[in-house]
Amino acid sequence: MKKFDLDLLAMFVAVADGGSFVRGAEQVHRSQSAVSMQIKALEGLVGKALFVRNTRNLALTAEGQTLLGYARRLLQLRDEAWGAVVHPQVTGRVAIGVPDDYAATLLPPVLRRFSASYPGVDIEVVGLPSAALVPLLRNNRLDLACMTRIPGVTGEFVRNEPMIWAGSPNSRQICRERPLPIAVFGEGSVSRTHAIRALQSAGIAYRMSYESPSLMGLLSMVDAGLAVAPLARCAVPERLIHLDAGEGLPAVQSLEIVLARSARSTRPPCDYLAEQILLELRL
Repeated sequence: MKKFDLDLLAMFVAVADGGSFVRGAEQVHRSQSAVSMQIKALEGLVGKALFVRNTRNLALTAEGQTLLGYARRLLQLRDEAWGAVVHPQVTGRVAIGVPDDYAATLLPPVLRRFSASYPGVDIEVVGLPSAALVPLLRNNRLDLACMTRIPGVTGEFVRNEPMIWAGSPNSRQICRERPLPIAVFGEGSVSRTHAIRALQSAGIAYRMSYESPSLMGLLSMVDAGLAVAPLARCAVPERLIHLDAGEGLPAVQSLEIVLARSARSTRPPCDYLAEQILLELRL
């Protein structure tokens, strides 16, 4: 009887969730080539293709979709069993803040696994821009914040997240417009500051086509072909394209992601969640 390797299934789920081998490899801290080889091994084990590889976006086959549901259940059961035996006494509540662009992709897999491993801990997630999270940390409204480093904030380094110019597949013509229409987060956003500095250094005139604290708002403008947006790479959906020097757009400084803690976060549940975030997201 064939046996499923749970680590292999974890790689499969990571690739499916990330929509690419690159993002899947980042989640499991393996090289892209290693993950690709392991997925091929899994396909050899089941005797069926799990991904369609001849499209721009990596898509699951019908068999891949079926296996994905079972893989999630098996991994969740593993994590629940581990938590029930190893961490049954850990209880409490953790409030964590995270900006939209990280909340959409970086945190969900971490929080899902943490909840399974520590079923007695309740998690509250507060989604706000990084600048708005700072006062909540200082007044102990939050325990933790996974955020962009901004002046005056101390935190443990997590990773440098590249920034890219995101556009719709038909937006290359927009790149030639002057002033360049851009969709950006509001005042105080580090990504906004980096993008404007890059445009100014390159001598490219621009106009604020859209400002919003919401990632979804920026993506709607990009999807409509009305603007390009400077975004953290992790926040860019696979349906959008990466615009670069070939389209006349300058490179933008990366974002430094840190894990900041409040004065009241010296409790075991906070320590365990902080440890898991650093373990899974640090590059």
